[in-house]
Amino acid sequence: MAYASRFLSRSKQLQGSLVIFQQQHAIPVRAFAKEAARPTFKGDEMLKGVFFDIKNKFQAAVDILRKEKITLAPEDPAAVKQYANVMKTIRQKADMFSESQRIKHDIDTETQDIPDARAYLLKLQDIRTRRGLTDELGAEAMMFEALEKVEKDIKKPLLRSDKKGMDLLVAEFEKGNKKLGIRKEDLPKYEENLEISMAKAQLDELKSDAVEAMESQKKKEEFKDEEMPDVKSLDIRNFI
Repeated sequence: MAYASRFLSRSKQLQGSLVIFQQQHAIPVRAFAKEAARPTFKGDEMLKGVFFDIKNKFQAAVDILRKEKITLAPEDPAAVKQYANVMKTIRQKADMFSESQRIKHDIDTETQDIPDARAYLLKLQDIRTRRGLTDELGAEAMMFEALEKVEKDIKKPLLRSDKKGMDLLVAEFEKGNKKLGIRKEDLPKYEENLEISMAKAQLDELKSDAVEAMESQKKKEEFKDEEMPDVKSLDIRNFI
């Protein structure tokens, strides 16, 4: 435990996010001095509002991390579930998007000016790939097959403004979803599984970073005779 305390208190890697935040959002002391007073413009007020919003969200996250135990064990479903719950609490307190909400936001903003259905599906494919999501059920292929069928029936490319054509496409989607066993009422479960999957990936990355940092410290002369602790025993709450 002595090694863990010394390591974590000095490790730049594990405290890097805090340092980066301070560097990116710090305000020079002179900005608060009376001599620095100057006229206030609308742009200044907007930036001030953005800064305080970021600051408040960051503080909300830190406050939660000071209370909740996170175990760096991505191989343990219970630890992954706990981490996912902590991240969910942080998002709720800080008014941040969940992964599914972020994906929906990307889809809404990146497809709003796309006129045809094929380009729309290609953009969905691009977003999925960028997010590192897998299509284990084959839903993507099903959607393109459905589009091919509809465009063959209407004998022209399908535009999103074509209500009749889009209704046909949605009907084909529903047939495909039924074959794949995808039901609308199961969407909350799919969203939860997505959050768990993302939590596991993040926890795995945190564990890798911690192990890498400890191994780096172990190579230093002052730590050569000390045993490296089990990464699961580290409690981040003690070092925030």
